[in-house]
Amino acid sequence: MTWSPVVSPIEVLPAGGEGRRRDWTVEEKVRIVEESLQGFRQGCATARRYGLSRALLTRWRKEYRNGVLVAPARQGFVPVSVLSEAVESFPPAPAPGSGPDMRIEIALANGRRVTIPATLDPSLLARLLPVLDAS
Repeated sequence: MTWSPVVSPIEVLPAGGEGRRRDWTVEEKVRIVEESLQGFRQGCATARRYGLSRALLTRWRKEYRNGVLVAPARQGFVPVSVLSEAVESFPPAPAPGSGPDMRIEIALANGRRVTIPATLDPSLLARLLPVLDAS
């Protein structure tokens, strides 16, 4: 009676971890998600192109839609132009039927909603909205 040895295949993985878990930066994730949203049925093709699972790309897309996956704002110089004449500022005209108890609801791009009094100074609102939208 002959015995055949049972040999299980063993795979030796390289120390560098090539082809294994990768760390994607937020900018790369946003770029990949935006690329996958470009056309009809681009999700699967984009996932294959970058070696991602469809489930991971789907999770990134959901985070992108919910405003969780947002590339940090780029820092740098912004061009500025200075006008020689003074710009007059006019007080905001009261809306018809507005009173101290009137409120305005604003839907931000990141999906959040902000309810403010209708009498809020527009310059204060202009400074407040970018902060709320970025957070």
